[in-house]
Amino acid sequence: MEQNLNKVLEYSHISKASDEIINYIIHRKEGKIKSLKTRWKKFNRLTMGGIEPNVIITIAGISGSGKSSFANSLETDLFDLNPDVEFVVLSFNFEMLSSRQVGRKISSKLNRTTKELYSGDSSVKLNSSDLEAIKSEAEKIKKYEIYYVDMPGNVEEIESTIDYFLRTKAKNKWLIVMLDHTLLTRGKMGDSERKILADLQYMFMRKKKIGKTSIIQLSQMNRDIESSDRVTNPSMHFPMRKDIFGGDSLFQASDYLIVIHRPEMLGITKYGRDGWPTNSKVYLHILKNRDGEIKVLQFENNLKYNRIEEPPRGDPAEPVLELNNNNN
Repeated sequence: MEQNLNKVLEYSHISKASDEIINYIIHRKEGKIKSLKTRWKKFNRLTMGGIEPNVIITIAGISGSGKSSFANSLETDLFDLNPDVEFVVLSFNFEMLSSRQVGRKISSKLNRTTKELYSGDSSVKLNSSDLEAIKSEAEKIKKYEIYYVDMPGNVEEIESTIDYFLRTKAKNKWLIVMLDHTLLTRGKMGDSERKILADLQYMFMRKKKIGKTSIIQLSQMNRDIESSDRVTNPSMHFPMRKDIFGGDSLFQASDYLIVIHRPEMLGITKYGRDGWPTNSKVYLHILKNRDGEIKVLQFENNLKYNRIEEPPRGDPAEPVLELNNNNN
């Protein structure tokens, strides 16, 4: 009997949860708890005002869709737009060198392509004033509370690193955990990618409930969305849940599941049943929004400077017309 009792999961009476939600509502009303604003007003309106505590946000897309640039821009914007909020970013940067991430931030700040910054364009030569501007931005970036983990780890190592930050650098602070990307997480010999991904999601669901912790993870799409059958059929253009690798576990764990899509990369000139434009457009498909609407948001492609931006006027947010199809 004692052995069985040791396996009882921790539980609490509903009165505790009731008190917690009332306090949360009051603190939100009084501004003591608020979301971290992003540069995208449409995104803020669809969420709880931006990035809120204790959530998992999944951002998926095909290679080259801009998801890494989106996350990189978000990482920096949170500090620029929320100077009165104390938080720390722990970024598991498995895909790129952290120095190249900083290069992208400088590119975005100075409206210079990374090719120009790295002298990869023979027609553009950096002068001394350019270098001074680059160094000045780098000095500003150094002040952000961002910590990078470059070398891929397994789920246990990622969890241990998060726990370490919760005890030390992010103690009594809001911790933003970023992972780029899920499929680069290492596993034990013989573990399938789907098992590793499922284990990662279970771990993230535990971590998001500790203090003020938010998880932003990037993931990949299956290749089916690139098939000729999908490309030539407007009713099948929009990404669906099944297009995301390991979609079941990601969908279950996520409070927000977003697909960044650039249909022009697939040769699509009129997007979806309504023939939306694709030239220099980026679409954010909100496939899951735990407390809000399912929408598609249209943005301008400025990825040469590592940014996606809202159109200059109007609000082109459109409802997802194929809601049932998108949740298959």
